[in-house]
Amino acid sequence: MEPRVSIIMGSTSDWPVMEEAALLLDQMEVPFEVNALSAHRTPELVEQFARGAHGRGVRVIIAGAGMAAHLPGVIAAMTPLPVIGIPIRASLEGLDSILSILQMPPGIPVATVGLNAARNAAILAVQILSTADAALRDKILHFKQDLRSKVVKANEELAGKKFRFRVG
Repeated sequence: MEPRVSIIMGSTSDWPVMEEAALLLDQMEVPFEVNALSAHRTPELVEQFARGAHGRGVRVIIAGAGMAAHLPGVIAAMTPLPVIGIPIRASLEGLDSILSILQMPPGIPVATVGLNAARNAAILAVQILSTADAALRDKILHFKQDLRSKVVKANEELAGKKFRFRVG
């Protein structure tokens, strides 16, 4: 089985955040791989990975990085695949990571999710894959319906709470 999604992080210290992406992909039964590669400490390995990913069956790359956060952009510069960047809160409350991933030069896009939002990155990856996979599209539709059902149920529970001065 080939990986369809690659989860890349700048350091294994990012794993507590990035694991959320792995859990969601596993839940959706999407084959994936996980690697720690540093744009600064192992640039040749990052280049080898980025240039070869599509040839190994990878269709979407999720790349998380903190601090200077160059990893998603460096990968995006060397691959034809969509790259989803996850800014990780490592310093400066994560602002440096957000700006480093979000503010890419023209021609090198990185889809950027919120700070530490690995789960959203995985959902976006599944949505991208589902454009060409009806079974996966059904799974993401079911997932979204479950989200809706949880909100409806929570609202029903709130409506049942009684207060003397509640008017709605």
